[in-house]
Order: sequence, then C-alpha cells, then structure tokens
Amino acid sequence: MLDDFFVRALVAGIGIALVAGPLGCFIVWRRLSYFGDTLSHAALLGVVLALVLEINITLAVFAVSAIISIVMIALQKRSQISSDALLGLLSHSALALGLLALSFLTWMQVDLMGLLIGDVLSVSKPDIAIIYLGGAAVLAILIAIWRPLFAATVNYELAKAEGQNPDRVNIIFMLLMAMVIAIALKIIGVLLITAMLIIPAAAARRLSAGPEQMAVFASIIGMLSVVMGLYGSLEYDLPSGPAIVVASLGFFLISLLPIAILFKSKKNISKMLGGAK
Repeated sequence: MLDDFFVRALVAGIGIALVAGPLGCFIVWRRLSYFGDTLSHAALLGVVLALVLEINITLAVFAVSAIISIVMIALQKRSQISSDALLGLLSHSALALGLLALSFLTWMQVDLMGLLIGDVLSVSKPDIAIIYLGGAAVLAILIAIWRPLFAATVNYELAKAEGQNPDRVNIIFMLLMAMVIAIALKIIGVLLITAMLIIPAAAARRLSAGPEQMAVFASIIGMLSVVMGLYGSLEYDLPSGPAIVVASLGFFLISLLPIAILFKSKKNISKMLGGAK
C-alpha cells in the first residue's frame, strides 16, 4: 500500500495534521505565530548542518530549532528590545543565514524549492515512521502538560501563584514546536509550516465551544486540508505544500460564514440545556 507515492504523501500529511492541530491551538491562543515563523526559518540552518555533517536532517533541524527557541526565551527576558522586534530580527536573519549557507554548498545538489515549499510527494517510508513516532511523542507530552500549559496560557501570574511552573511548561511547549517543525519540514516546507499550524486552528476556533473541542476540530480541518490539497495538486499539477495551505485557507473562509457561527451557537445552546438537566 505504501509503495504508491501518493498514498505515502496522504499518510504523511495526515500524520502531520493530527499533531499540528492541537499544537496550533496554543500558538493561536498565545499569539505566537511570529515565534513559529522564526523557528521554521531557522530550520534551514539545521538542513545545512545535516548536509555538512552528513547526519539525519530531522534530527539536525530539531536541534537547531530547539537551540533557537531557548535563545529566544533567554533574550526576551534580558533584552531591552521588544518581543516582536526581536522575533522579526531572528526570523529574517535565520532565513538569510540559511540561504547564504546553502549557496556555499556548491558541491551538493540541494532542492531549494522543496525546502521552502515542501515536497510531500517524495516522502519515503522512513519519513513516515519518523512522522508518526515523533508525532505520537509530541501528542503524548502535550496531553501530559495540557492543564498547566493551558493555565499558563490563560493567566501566567495566576498559574505561578497556584504553585505551577509555567516557565518549565513554556520551554517544553517550545521544544514540541521545534519537533513538529522538524518532522513537517519535508511535507510543507520552511515558508509554509507556520501556516499549517495556524490556519486550521484559526478555522476551528470559529466552530468550537471549548479548548479540547477546538484541538480536535483543528486536527480534522488539517487532515481534510491535506486530502483536498494533495488531490488538487495531483489533478492540476500544483506544488503540494501551497495546495494544502490554500485548502486550509478555504476552510477558514468557510468558518467565517454566518452558518458556521450558527453551528457553534447551536452547540452552545445544546450544552447549556444538557447542563440544566
């Protein structure tokens, strides 16, 4: 079954969507889209490191993204520069450094477009194994820290006053983001990873009555976007990464329609009636 390239692409894309949905919800709630951009742009440096040292690309991207995330957390606490300016500086600098470093690898043939916008149709069986094993680890850790992470997202000071350790769960969350970016790089590409994290979550927000429901809906919308984007890519000979993102954009636009808000209102009314009983 996995011998067919299109089936491998579907399986890999669905695996990414399952993980990106819940994680993307926290990115939306915390307004960390620029943070995700910075980590994804830094992924190019990880690719260069992997090519030079001849090590696994996913492992190298995760290591570089993890280091960048920790550096950003440290700089945000000590630097006098505002957070958005600091993230913008690191994001564009990391992308520029990655592109320059790739240009020096003249003895290697590097698919730059594949790195930037993804090449899901070239996914191999080992790639799928990495996606599902890494994705399962991310989901397991996210479920374990869900309550303290959500508490820190709602009110950092209150979570700290209640004896929780919001700084620790924040670092764990950043590392989970780095891991997802590492395993999604080949599927969506450096420039589109953050879109895949944010857009399904943003669409799900319009339809959901609670955080857990939003996480489930985000995964479902992400999976549907993968299926529709890949079939559109195959049918009209389009680049797969952008096609997936455009499909998820379509779901977001649908969520803006009045009928979507009515759907959410009916769910809230049913929940209230159920609680009254």
